[in-house]
Amino acid sequence: MENQTRVIVIDDDPIVADSLAAFFEREGCRSLAVYGSQEALAALKSGDEAGDPFGVAVCDINLPGKDGLELLGDIVRKHRQTAVLMLTGYGTVESAVEALRRGAIDYLTKPLVDDELRIALQRALRHQALQSENKRLRDRIEHEYGLGGIVGHDPRMQRIFEVVRAVAASRTTVLMTGESGVGKSLIAGAIHQASPRADKPYIELSCGSIPETLLESELFGHVKGAFTGAHADKPGRFLAANGGTLFLDEINSASPGMQLKLLRVLQERKFEPVGSNETIEVDVRVILASNQPLEELVNQGKFRQDLYYRINVVKIEVPPLRERVGDIPALAERFLETQSEQLGRTFAGFAPEAMDALRRYPFPGNVRELANIVERAAVLARGQTITLEDLPAQVVDADAPHPLMRARGARPDGDDAPWVPMTLADALIEPERRIILKALEANGWNRTATADQLGINRTTLYKKMRSLGIDPDDHAKAG
Repeated sequence: MENQTRVIVIDDDPIVADSLAAFFEREGCRSLAVYGSQEALAALKSGDEAGDPFGVAVCDINLPGKDGLELLGDIVRKHRQTAVLMLTGYGTVESAVEALRRGAIDYLTKPLVDDELRIALQRALRHQALQSENKRLRDRIEHEYGLGGIVGHDPRMQRIFEVVRAVAASRTTVLMTGESGVGKSLIAGAIHQASPRADKPYIELSCGSIPETLLESELFGHVKGAFTGAHADKPGRFLAANGGTLFLDEINSASPGMQLKLLRVLQERKFEPVGSNETIEVDVRVILASNQPLEELVNQGKFRQDLYYRINVVKIEVPPLRERVGDIPALAERFLETQSEQLGRTFAGFAPEAMDALRRYPFPGNVRELANIVERAAVLARGQTITLEDLPAQVVDADAPHPLMRARGARPDGDDAPWVPMTLADALIEPERRIILKALEANGWNRTATADQLGINRTTLYKKMRSLGIDPDDHAKAG
């Protein structure tokens, strides 16, 4: 096995450490034997800094000072490219489960047999290759489809990215609409980060979370004695965002009186704090968002028409997650990577059936709900692959919606929501995905043969697979 992978063996018994290192040398690896935790950490750090990291660490669970489980946690957090095999002479089910939970690839009990070691090494190398490929794919997704941490290769998200790039350099007011949880705040942050104001303050305020009596003070500030409880001067969000960007979410919840004050500051870039006659001028780029259609609120007399026309300069409509199913795999992988960093655990990804369940689920809570589901799965997962057992019941048991219909305003409590017809292009997404999957399976996932069978070229097939959320490695994971 000529792979030239670097293997570090960590055991306080020099005879064991040296013999294991010799075994891995015979297997074609470059190996190093160390006899303690601090020596191991120093060697791992040196390898990273030299650009020649260790691909595999073989670590005894009983070490003096910092024990093997503690060292495992350090390796998982600081040296994510290193797959860890744990060793012990006193194996118990509890210690094995704990080692795997903390991110070990395998757990071996002394005395070791060559074939057992060889199989464990192969498993570690496959895991390392999978991790490298996942990182490469995530980097490619970020490069090709991401913007400011947002993932989305759905055509509608790509158009949103184009708008973000186009408006970022200006001071133009942007209005975003979309259901709660679709990622409007992320898009607002992306606009700020892509703008010349990126090094200036970025301030967010959810108008719906502030009582009406306090919203004016939150936005414009107040002076001491302006009202009961105003014991000192307080600057508002507009002043805090001076020179930068202010994102006002749920603007639809603002009262008519507050809407009038907002109209003035947007037009004149000036305001007075509550209880003060002093006029303050500010240079603030304002981005607003609504989780209700403002046009309907205008028609109902609940939102000022003049304010609506003033803020509706550039409008971004963010689609719900159920209408861009192809983005679910990339988003789920991104959220799992975040959990991996926070929990100090290594995950290999999602089992194909788990990812299929996520694709079928309608996500009434949108991207925010997906993030919460992945966090729950990561915390509860016993292994390194997220399986159906790690997903909540409502996801596993969800039935796919009728392909010609989609939900609008679905509620998390499961009550029936009104249904409206979807566009023909959207209606054809799921049937097209099933046809391509069946053709891939019939051709052993050979994309050239599949493209020929479907009468399209290979590049077109690859683009369709990508847009439909079909993972080219699903068949390998399933095997």
